[in-house]
Formats: sequence, structure tokens, C-alpha cells
Amino acid sequence: MSSLVIVGTVAFDAIETPFGKTDKILGGAATYIGLAASQFGVDGAIVSVVGGDFPQEYIDLLSNHGMDVSGLEVVEEGKTFFWSGKYRNDMNSRDTLVTELNVLADFNPNVPSDYRDAEVVMLGNLHPLVQLSVIDQMNNPKLVVLDTMNFWMDNTLEELLQVIAKVDVITINDEEARQLTGEYSLVVAAQKIMAMGPKYVVIKKGEHGALLFHKDDVFFAPALPLEEVFDPTGAGDTFAGGFSGYLAKTGDYSYENMKTAIIYGSALASFCVEKFGAERMIDLPKKEVHQRIQQFKSLTQFDIQLT
Repeated sequence: MSSLVIVGTVAFDAIETPFGKTDKILGGAATYIGLAASQFGVDGAIVSVVGGDFPQEYIDLLSNHGMDVSGLEVVEEGKTFFWSGKYRNDMNSRDTLVTELNVLADFNPNVPSDYRDAEVVMLGNLHPLVQLSVIDQMNNPKLVVLDTMNFWMDNTLEELLQVIAKVDVITINDEEARQLTGEYSLVVAAQKIMAMGPKYVVIKKGEHGALLFHKDDVFFAPALPLEEVFDPTGAGDTFAGGFSGYLAKTGDYSYENMKTAIIYGSALASFCVEKFGAERMIDLPKKEVHQRIQQFKSLTQFDIQLT
């Protein structure tokens, strides 16, 4: 089993959906990624920053899930990154109400020395310059996975392209893939993105599953049809955590194994949306994960007689 470095926000979120609303709760990309990756018992380290207002119990929670938190900087006189959003009735779109960068504005990541030889790096959604800094601190990782979003395409495209050129896998949604390439066809968009540097492109389609592209090969993973989506916040990060955590657990970075990693990522994301914030992921039994993987298998497995 290889070790995993996770870079991203550890934050406060306040969420409103048609099912209710919360005050400040635990959130952030690195939080969701770490909780998902912990399902595989990986040796993982979180690199992030919080303020003095961040409860020690949340840090302990991450540590108790097997995450090394020595790379989690605490700025005692600062305030933790805060995001507030409201989801519309379709749960596929949301309005950002508040974004307070706080200590994240001056974040200078420092990867713990014990993890600079890690085989897998998961770059959660952050400023591309922060992501570049982490890549520069690593000693030849075998797999670098990038998650990004349209905000960075709008505001820091040049820096983002520098990051994309250095990674092995990029995960973005279908809208972002089209924006990044100017192509409507996701097949053409994926080919253009691979030409930018990554060997693999994962395009997330929310409730419609995810696509994995590698050279001329394409793999489609469905999303599990759910009766109720309670809160979509963190689902994409949970997907990334399941994907990278499984790969770090197995140490197999082949296209064939990435197919399985996508199924695990999708399965874990399907749990995340069942409750507000990270609540569902905190005490998620491995038995339930196994059962849901079986559901994914039965969803797509069929026998067909070819003539």
C-alpha cells in the first residue's frame, strides 16, 4: 500500500437545501477526500490551513480516521475558510451566498517531510499556485490527481494550465470540460484535455455517472439511482477521495484498475449526499460500502448472447 497526500480546504460550510438548513458545520474538499480515502485504511496526510476558531474535535476526527494532520496549519489569530450556499429545488444547481477566504488567502502549503515520497497526490480544489507548490515539494510521485473547477478557469487559466500539464489524472464535470476546451462533445473535449498533459480524464456527470478516458478508450460508470438526495455538497470531493484512496490502497495505477476506482468513488459519493455535510461519511460502516458496491455491480452486469 502506498501513501497518499491530500491537498485542499478544511473549512466551515453553511448549507441550505429544500430539506433544511445548517449553521456552520465541518466541510472542505480535503475533509471529504480524507474521510472517503479512510475507507481503504490508507496512510494519508492532509495539507491545509485553518484558523484558531476551528474546533480541536474536528482535527481529532480527521486524525481518528487515520489522517496525518501534521500538515494542517493552524493560524491561531486567523479565521477558517467559510462557504455558504443554497441549493435550488432540482438539487443540481446552487447559489453561493458567502465565500470568506480568511486564512486560505495567504496559505503556503508545507507537505510533511515523511510524506514527500508518497506515491499518490490528490490535489483538491484550490488555487492552482497552491497546487503547483505541492507538486514541487514531492519526490517523483507515481500518480498525481487534480480536481479543479470553473472558477479557476475564469480567473487563473494560465496557472491552471501549468498544473494540468504536470498531472496524470484530471477530474472535472461536463460543464467544466466544455469550458476548458470549447468543445461540446465530451469525447473531443477529453482528447483535447489529454493533449494538455494528463494521461487520464475523468468527467463527472452528477446524477448521470462519470466517464473515464484514456487514449482511445472510454469507460462509463453509472450513478446509483437514489430515492432522495439530501445535500450534494462534497459529493465530487468524496468521489475524488474514493478514487484516489482505492488507487493508493492497491498501488495499481493502470487503466483497468482505474475503472474499479471510479466505481468505489461513485459508491462513496452516493453515501455523501444522504445527509448534510460530512455527517454520513464520518461513521460509514465498511459493510454498507461493500453492499453498495454490489448494487453498482448488479446495476450494470448483464448476460447477452451475441450472434
